[in-house]
Amino acid sequence: MNTRRFSTLLPYLMIVPAFAFLMIFTFYPLVNLITLSFFKYNIVNPKKTFVGWQNFLNLFSTDDFLVALRNTSVYTASVVILLIISSVLFALWFQKDTWVNHFGQKAFFTPHLIAMISCGMIWAWIMDTDSGVLNAVLNLFHLPSLRWLNSSKTALLSIIIVSIWKSTGYYLLIVLASLKSIPQEIFEAAELDNTPRLRKFFRITLPLLSPQLFFMLITITINSFKVFDTVRVMTDGGPGNSTDVVIYYLYRYAFRFFRVGIASAAGVILMAILVILTIIYFRFLGKRVHYQ
Repeated sequence: MNTRRFSTLLPYLMIVPAFAFLMIFTFYPLVNLITLSFFKYNIVNPKKTFVGWQNFLNLFSTDDFLVALRNTSVYTASVVILLIISSVLFALWFQKDTWVNHFGQKAFFTPHLIAMISCGMIWAWIMDTDSGVLNAVLNLFHLPSLRWLNSSKTALLSIIIVSIWKSTGYYLLIVLASLKSIPQEIFEAAELDNTPRLRKFFRITLPLLSPQLFFMLITITINSFKVFDTVRVMTDGGPGNSTDVVIYYLYRYAFRFFRVGIASAAGVILMAILVILTIIYFRFLGKRVHYQ
């Protein structure tokens, strides 16, 4: 009897460490974040004052949060679209097994192995207005120099370029692995029917890649909304507030202004946006995913 009871309890005992880890490092911070969003709380003064929805009202009544939300939306939309397109195009290019393509795959994947802080520092030097490599290349072709990180017109674009440069190699390999797993008989049958390349791509390749593209859509969206490192290293939210994003806004209010209640409310709004987007993705795009 004891042996049978132990066998019944054993699976639950095995998941206790993982469950405890989730409770301590995931669920408790989440509940604490939501709770703090309803309080006026300052790190310097540990006294908490319940203010209800006032923190959320303050966020949407100030321009700086709305600008950060707009910048985050523009950054996310740009990175999602450009990363998916570039990953698919380069995967199609590297599909053939040649030594040039093998070298290209390794070269594209290498930036993913570099810490984002290091990438930000390297690209800050490359995009320097006076001594940057990019402006040197532009001047070589007799083109005017650009104030990449010092102009509100190009600063956010510079952050987007760095993010795409760093992440393309990782998602490229995901798409490439999926391409190579597609049965070649399907493409051979299409070639026997003299199917045009574009038609073959949109009617065969893309539907068979849809599970991986759907996964990429969700992960890139979530990661883009959490962008922080490149903004902190390269622009510090400037010039002005042209590269201020929600996570950097949260960081600034929590650790510079010590207004934890406002920062927590911004975090709750960000979490709500991601949940809503994920539900929309599964609701409207999940049906279009074609599983083999």
